[in-house]
Amino acid sequence: MPEPDDQALKAKHRTMWASGDYPTMVETFLLPLGPRLVAAAGIEAGARVLDVAAGTGNASLPAAAAGAEVTASDLTPELLEAGRRRAEEAGLQLEWVEADAEHLPFADASFDVVMSSIGVMFAPHHQAAADELVRVCAPGGTVALLSWTPEGMLGALFRTMKPFAAPPPPGAQPPPLWGSEAHLAELFGERVRFHALERETLEITAFAQPRDYAVHFQANYGPTIAARANAAREGRAEEFDAALDAFCDEWDRGSGGRARFEKEYLIAVGTRTA
Repeated sequence: MPEPDDQALKAKHRTMWASGDYPTMVETFLLPLGPRLVAAAGIEAGARVLDVAAGTGNASLPAAAAGAEVTASDLTPELLEAGRRRAEEAGLQLEWVEADAEHLPFADASFDVVMSSIGVMFAPHHQAAADELVRVCAPGGTVALLSWTPEGMLGALFRTMKPFAAPPPPGAQPPPLWGSEAHLAELFGERVRFHALERETLEITAFAQPRDYAVHFQANYGPTIAARANAAREGRAEEFDAALDAFCDEWDRGSGGRARFEKEYLIAVGTRTA
């Protein structure tokens, strides 16, 4: 059972991810990631699959479409509700469970595949979350993760926002570390043997101008909304906006009057050894 301080922290996280409109972000440019992870994990019909920090089901839905028995878990009920609507529209059957990635309410070794697409990486205590992924995965089962990298665009975004954000709670680690091969080795040790560690790029062409990306994140992305709110409390909102605009200009790879961004992620697929 989480301690009271941890419960308060998770309540803040839940509120943060419910702010803005994360489902719109998924629909705008994140949709390719879920199917990519499902393919990398080799999910087949009949497999018992847990999607941790599933959000709106971006990986859960294609896993269910492949015939797997899918449980989608997330800390934020608003995201699960959006996922339920997507599943109903697609005619897919899934189980949706409100759950903290660091305290999963599932029995040991109860899933053949435990996966997370840009989800578990945002749990503040990385080792606790990794331990839970291993615990609920059956020996010989698959652990499959898709995470933004520290060196990529999302890692740079978090470095840009850090001077404006509230101090992280004790023991919390930066989310993009999950996109580091060395960090995964530290988290999982010999318990998971990774046979695939591949860095790939999501190309984002949804925005006409580079700074439209900043506008989109300020309106829809919980961590950006929280960082800007903190900057505003400190009288630094204009400074924050300028830093985000400069970030967008720096990372734009577009030409011909349309923005294009390349967002690096790491796919890690391994087998639970014990």
